Amino acid sequence: MHRSMDEPTGGTGPPAARSHPAVHPWPPPLAEGGAELPDPAVLGALLRRYGWQRRGGAPGRYGRWTPPGPGAGATSLLVPESTAFPDSGELVEEALSALRHSSAPSARAVLLSLAVPSDEIRWRREVPESAAGAVGAAGWREAEELRSAARQVLLAGALAARCRAGYHGARHRRKARAALDDVLLGPGADGRGLTAYVPVASGRAVAAQLCHALHATRDAVDYQRATGSLDAFGSAVAAGAGRELTEALTALVRGSEGARIDLRWAPAAGAPDGCPARPAPVEFSPGDLPALRAAGARYLRDEPAVRVRLTGAVVRLRRSGPGGAGTVRLRVLAGAEVGHVRAELDEEAYRIAGHAHLVGLPLRVEGRLESRGGFRRLTGASQVAPVQVDEAERDRLMKALKENVGHFEEACAGEEA
Repeated sequence: MHRSMDEPTGGTGPPAARSHPAVHPWPPPLAEGGAELPDPAVLGALLRRYGWQRRGGAPGRYGRWTPPGPGAGATSLLVPESTAFPDSGELVEEALSALRHSSAPSARAVLLSLAVPSDEIRWRREVPESAAGAVGAAGWREAEELRSAARQVLLAGALAARCRAGYHGARHRRKARAALDDVLLGPGADGRGLTAYVPVASGRAVAAQLCHALHATRDAVDYQRATGSLDAFGSAVAAGAGRELTEALTALVRGSEGARIDLRWAPAAGAPDGCPARPAPVEFSPGDLPALRAAGARYLRDEPAVRVRLTGAVVRLRRSGPGGAGTVRLRVLAGAEVGHVRAELDEEAYRIAGHAHLVGLPLRVEGRLESRGGFRRLTGASQVAPVQVDEAERDRLMKALKENVGHFEEACAGEEA
């Protein structure tokens, strides 16, 4: 779905790990080969965001910046305030060179944000103080819980950007995960937070939707705690709230003393339409957990079934005896935003499904995609018929059949494959 800034970027990684242009190669190739230099105002805004301090300079012309933390005086950058002066380009080039050679962790983050303009989503999870926490570190379990919850929050935002629904279940997940392929995850400056860098070019819709959804969920929680009513969660669906987000926030807060999510837009791109220039951080506490859990249960209960007409390849068949009704599993090719569905068929439809499976043809079937079970179950199946496909697709389906012929033989014998 997305990768860590600390993972290797060479060819030895897993096939699913895609190189991000900001980290392969490193440092980012800014101002090389005739590339356009970044806007000095954007560079200044990023330095300020990452804790660099302005230590003087000629007002209206340039500023001198030093990094945060101990040893700040070892590095300083002279950054022009605009491109209006003849030496502006030279000063920016010198500042970029100094950032590449700086040992300050924030220098890498500044270069990353310049190479690929990204919105930032920052998580901070407060946990009971420990010996590690006293020196600004996080334990293994704490770090994994934070990373897992952050991934869930991002996926909830990507699902909401695809479609507004109180409960998505298995729907839209493939495309939602694809929307997060270029997202980078990096540890916070003190080791106890987490930052996601969401490229504007591919992930702006996700970041903007998540901004709306988080604030709508926060308002709905406040309303529930004040009135006892969950009605505000229903209207929050239009803003992107839903079961996936309430579950993600529950995972984020559970076992902690509270959590905070802060969104910051890429300075080079500005704020998305309809979003504030500087969104207020959103905070959740253990006292919000009952409302989040109740809302998640309501979203699951209230999401209606969906009438669909889908096309799928038969991958499994099962029935209790040599005759009668049976159950088939279809790999969905079209008609529904899920990967697989299970459908109960009468004897004639089951026979058609078995023949289609043998000759490598997909089926077309109508029915209701039930929300219970995550939209993986088709009920009331009707109009079952094989679908003609081109030779290439048929060959591919037949190859898959031969690779799983053992499963099919088991299915014909009455056992689920």
